[in-house]
Amino acid sequence: MTIPALDLTADPVDLCAALVDVPSVSGAEGPLADAVERALREQAPHLELLRSGDAVLARTNLGRERRVLLAGHLDTVPIADNVPSRRDGDLLYGCGTTDMKSGDAVIAHLAATVTEPRHDLTVVFYECEEVEAARNGLLRIEREHRDWLQADLAILSEPTNAGVEAGCQGTLRAEITTRGRRAHSARSWHGTNAIHAAAAVLDRLGAYTAREVDIDGCVFREGLQAVRIGGGVAMNVVPDECVVTVNFRFAPDRDAAAAEAHVREVFDGFDLAVTDLAPGALPGLGEPAAGEFIAATGATPSAKFGWTDVSRFAALGIPAVNYGPGDPNLAHTREEHVDTRQITDTAAVLRRFLSPQER
Repeated sequence: MTIPALDLTADPVDLCAALVDVPSVSGAEGPLADAVERALREQAPHLELLRSGDAVLARTNLGRERRVLLAGHLDTVPIADNVPSRRDGDLLYGCGTTDMKSGDAVIAHLAATVTEPRHDLTVVFYECEEVEAARNGLLRIEREHRDWLQADLAILSEPTNAGVEAGCQGTLRAEITTRGRRAHSARSWHGTNAIHAAAAVLDRLGAYTAREVDIDGCVFREGLQAVRIGGGVAMNVVPDECVVTVNFRFAPDRDAAAAEAHVREVFDGFDLAVTDLAPGALPGLGEPAAGEFIAATGATPSAKFGWTDVSRFAALGIPAVNYGPGDPNLAHTREEHVDTRQITDTAAVLRRFLSPQER
């Protein structure tokens, strides 16, 4: 496949279409990373560049008082007959239009065209966000090039419908196991049914009241839900084991240890094993750079319901927000598309935020 040259100075809408037309399913981002790196080298000589795996990083070194980091992942979920891109009025269709090549286009365009930003600027295009966390390019960058992730504010271009979603929830998954005694179902009184015993787990979930907490003016709502249940070995056997999988989405004022302690308290007396745990991210809107960005958007920030890579930046002590074009409800769908007006608007807001103020 011949990879077309990218024009970073073009309208970000056109640039988004060009990015979509280069397939970059997780694990196969190399050609797109090559194109982005080549374009930055040729069209943005004011930037220092770094290639790390299939991640491309660039930054200014102007000695500004603050540094802002713009980040976006290059990979998409598997293509569903929706590449190349196509347009219908103000809508641009194609795999990755919303998640998140529209955000990537905005970042790349600004990196090339705002040559004298009032804050030093770092941009990070990374790979393998849509797959298991261990493959996420940000982890390798943190291990091998930690200095490239230093910033006073990180803006992750996840789709937010051009609104500001601050911080993110943490997430915990746990398996709760109930046990019984096998018996022939025709003589069930000789056994103890583990699936029936799981009713007590579901009763606790049904009685659970989710907490709401206001952090920096953003209201985070927690949730504890059963997401899977399994048990039984045959249609004529009383099951001796049942596993209920629960998912706890928690506000970022709880750290990972506090979240686990809470879930164990809710299910006290049950056999519980945590299988996945990732902390959330505090909004950090009280930090000067974050407040300045919010003022530039003119938007009222809201809590991010869900987990995103802002958590990784928050763990490094960097205030982080989600801000990008696209409706997150369209991500990963066959009919994925983005309203091109949101691309134009987010590019204008970020340009205003990054450009030197008139004196």
